[in-house]
Amino acid sequence: MALAIFVLAGSVGTSAIATPAEEAQLEQLDKIERDLELQRDWAKYRWEKTSSECYQKYWVNSCLRDSRAQYRKEIDPIRVQEVELHEVQRSLRSSIKDQRDAKKIAERASAEKAAERTANQKEFEEKQKAAAARAADLEQRRKDAPKRAQENKAGTQLD
Repeated sequence: MALAIFVLAGSVGTSAIATPAEEAQLEQLDKIERDLELQRDWAKYRWEKTSSECYQKYWVNSCLRDSRAQYRKEIDPIRVQEVELHEVQRSLRSSIKDQRDAKKIAERASAEKAAERTANQKEFEEKQKAAAARAADLEQRRKDAPKRAQENKAGTQLD
């Protein structure tokens, strides 16, 4: 298991684009992580089982100590592998993220995107002006409402 982690760690490179090989490598590392978690769960299960059996014995503390020591023997190599695995995963994910960020920056720097941004900005400003004009017109109508109501009242009265 540790050999697989080191083989995968050695192939982590700094290329310009996140390759499918790096993505596959990350998936493989995730599979190794799931296997280690399964091993950890089984070790914990065995420890809990032997610990509960200790309460049936006369020398409970000694049995619990031995049970805990056996659990530590099982879990320590798993923990070492997990630490190595997480370091490799972290560096690989960082590399992939950096590559994606570089790609986004390159896209933003393109002339096509710059033209699109300026067009979007102009469209936004036009919409803001239209909304302001509608708001001003509405406010003017509200101010004129009593006057129009008075005119309508005066025009509809029959003498």
